[in-house]
Amino acid sequence: MKIDLQNRDAAREIQALQDTIYVIGGKWKLPIINSICNGNKRFREIERSIPGITTRMLSRELKEMEMNKLIIRKVTPTSPVLVEYESTEYCRTFSPVIIAMIEWGLAHREKIREG
Repeated sequence: MKIDLQNRDAAREIQALQDTIYVIGGKWKLPIINSICNGNKRFREIERSIPGITTRMLSRELKEMEMNKLIIRKVTPTSPVLVEYESTEYCRTFSPVIIAMIEWGLAHREKIREG
């Protein structure tokens, strides 16, 4: 949905921001999405790619992200069982926002270093 810049509705915009923060907010969700989008599919691969995240926290966040339709959990009944995570098409619609956030973060870090 596009925002009508001529007729903005502050209450609707605030609700939309709160909904977005609910789904992707917190310390770990964006790094998890980034990790999965960078090709890490298995739990341990994702865990190793994110310094400081605990097994319990990753498990909890993955369940929430699956509930919010950002990822798909695929179980292959092999021995041992293979569990992989994949971003959904819906999650990938968020990619431009993540790229913009990464670019802004890099620019911000550089700005702060300038003094």
